[in-house]
Amino acid sequence: MKPTKREERDLRPALVFLSGDLLAVPIPLERGEVVLGRALEADVRINDIGVSRRHARINTVAGEGGKTDYVLTDLTSSSGTLLNGQRVKSETLQNGDKITIGKYLLRFEMLDEIDREYQRQIRRLLSHDDLTGLLSSRSFFSELRRESERAKQEKRRFCVLMMDIDHFKMVNDTYGHLTGSKTLEEIGLCITQNLRSGDAAARFGGEEFAAFLLDAELAQGLVAAERIRAEIESNEFNVIRQGKAAEESHHITISIGVASFPNDSSDPIELIEHADSALYRAKREGRNRVCAYQSLSAEEIHKNLPPRRD
Repeated sequence: MKPTKREERDLRPALVFLSGDLLAVPIPLERGEVVLGRALEADVRINDIGVSRRHARINTVAGEGGKTDYVLTDLTSSSGTLLNGQRVKSETLQNGDKITIGKYLLRFEMLDEIDREYQRQIRRLLSHDDLTGLLSSRSFFSELRRESERAKQEKRRFCVLMMDIDHFKMVNDTYGHLTGSKTLEEIGLCITQNLRSGDAAARFGGEEFAAFLLDAELAQGLVAAERIRAEIESNEFNVIRQGKAAEESHHITISIGVASFPNDSSDPIELIEHADSALYRAKREGRNRVCAYQSLSAEEIHKNLPPRRD
């Protein structure tokens, strides 16, 4: 029997999160065996204390008539694996089946390229700020929690930066909200350009931003924060008149607070609070400066400065 046009489409299996921090994230099932669980080495990591380290797996097996089947198996987990609301040991998945693991709900789907791109776009809209393209605060916290767990396991260090634009209301009052929005967009770009691959930045709403720097001691975090501060201070920001850039610019500054993991805290929420405390100290001390939750000497910071380039 000749396959229909729908059967000829390039359909590929995926799990789509319907709840939790990874809402709308499509996870392609490209391997013969995919393990779901809380362990760092799990193929689909689910960060929930109610989930076993190796909770369940999905195997790709040859079915009847050359068909490929995808089989969900519970790995003797403590809380069980639910398929469409029923606890199961091993079942063949059907398109649209819903899997519950801990507090997370996932849907098994056969997606074509259009479906996959649609899911990626939905995820981007949910996880990123539409003005700056940076992570949303919710996605930032999710990434930070995952990085904290990884850092604890691997005994790694990282830094968190909390940033707030100084006197941003004056920009809106003086030049209008179009210029204010453009300034936020350009500041997001300045922050991104001064981070390394693997670091993450977010807009927390309004004129507040955040970032975390992987494998960074406090001194390295202070150097990176100072680099961001200096670039924003020297940058000429566009003024928007009648919907387009005018032949004028304005200047603005930013204050930054820095906290380090695990010295200041190993709890991600507390780490943000410590960086926020340092940020407000920077504001109190005159703005346009970088402050650490725990201060370092100038000599300690100087050791971590990059080599001069002539």
